[in-house]
Amino acid sequence: MIRAFRAAPALPALALTLALPLTAVPAQADDLQGALAAAYATNPDLAAARANQRATDEGVPIARAPGLPSLTGTVNYTEFLRVGPNAFLAPKRQLTVDPTLSVPIYSGGAVRSSLAAAKIRVEAGQAGLRGTESGVFSQVVAAYMDVIRDAATVGLNRSNVQVLEVNLKATTDRFEIGDVTRTDVAQSNSRLALARADLRSAEAALVASRERYVQIVGQAPTDLQPPPPLAGLPATPEEAVQTALDNNPDLEAARQRTKAAGYDAKAAGAGRLPTVSLFTSGEYSTFFGSLGGGAVGGNFVQSQTTAQAGARISIPIFQGGLPAAQQRRAQATASATEEQEISTERQVIANVRSAYTQWRAANDVITLNQTAVDAAALSLEGVRAENTVGNRTILNILDAEQELVRAQVGLVAARRNAYVAAFNLLSAMGKAQATDLGFDPATLYDPEANYRRVRGRVFDWSLDSPTPAKATRTVDTPAQTATISPQPVP
Repeated sequence: MIRAFRAAPALPALALTLALPLTAVPAQADDLQGALAAAYATNPDLAAARANQRATDEGVPIARAPGLPSLTGTVNYTEFLRVGPNAFLAPKRQLTVDPTLSVPIYSGGAVRSSLAAAKIRVEAGQAGLRGTESGVFSQVVAAYMDVIRDAATVGLNRSNVQVLEVNLKATTDRFEIGDVTRTDVAQSNSRLALARADLRSAEAALVASRERYVQIVGQAPTDLQPPPPLAGLPATPEEAVQTALDNNPDLEAARQRTKAAGYDAKAAGAGRLPTVSLFTSGEYSTFFGSLGGGAVGGNFVQSQTTAQAGARISIPIFQGGLPAAQQRRAQATASATEEQEISTERQVIANVRSAYTQWRAANDVITLNQTAVDAAALSLEGVRAENTVGNRTILNILDAEQELVRAQVGLVAARRNAYVAAFNLLSAMGKAQATDLGFDPATLYDPEANYRRVRGRVFDWSLDSPTPAKATRTVDTPAQTATISPQPVP
């Protein structure tokens, strides 16, 4: 795994794309594409965001409902248990059926503004969902690269321990024949103890990275392959910022929320305007032959039907300042939303510039660490050769070995940092969404489909069946270990 990771293409020469065809989620995520697909299908944060978006979709029919006709019916059944002695016509029982149909004509613009705000919030939610997807993908890439980095670090430290064990054995043998001093043996033993401590720390870090991978991807990492190069990276920070301002989903969601808040303010102001509606109602009553008492009941009509229709105009005169307070509150909320949009824009710009700088710096660090590794390897070879003729001490060898391991670990970390920074840069630019990663279109979640399904529903009993959880649980995933493939001794 170490050699494969070190052989990955340098990030400055990014020419290929991450978009590889995907037809199904593999049983084991062996490559980055499979890890991204597994998280896309089973990550609980994504599943929750999709469910929240479906809840947002329902805001449209909820906002439309007050502007649609409403039909109500009232049924009353009464048993007259006791009547006065002079109530000769009093019935013993009565059934009344009273249906009422009301048709809103004008509501001061409240329904129109609320409906516009709800539709815009659907768009904002869809943009926010894309932002959540990008965030989860960034977590997957970071977790993926952390596992590769930490596995490589464990391999390097394990090889170093093996080398130092050989060194200690050789130094002990030379001490027994008087070729070196006890000090040389103590120095070798000290470096070996420190190397073993570094190995244990690296193994713990690898276990933590693997557990983090399980948390995000939903399955254990298995023989992760080197990631493919990334495409679409900008040449300048200005280009990156402009792309982000045009495509960042979180910024788009903030802009849409600002628009929706403006419509909320208009809807709040409608409370002081008149409302107009048409209505019609009817009433059917029957006394079950009990009107007029049992003796003369037959001489009276025992049932009757009435109907009426009209128009109703409601004109608010004084409401204690309620409409004005509601509109002022909505206007303040709209102002806050606009400020939050600017804050989001600032954050996006800062994230893009920071990711761009980290990416370029990590590429420079890769070059410098590669130079350090090559030089340290050459230095170690020379020190060992010079030691054989007595020009170098055991401590010189130990220092050279430690310097080489430090440079190798630094190179592994720099490659991880460069790749993660590059992907974070694409994410901040709005170029790391599900549609950018080459997934099979049949596997993509389309939030627009649910919106089209529910936006026109008007039936009061049009319900959905309970939806089981989409995310997979990891309780049955075995605890991760620091086991890696055996590494050759340098």
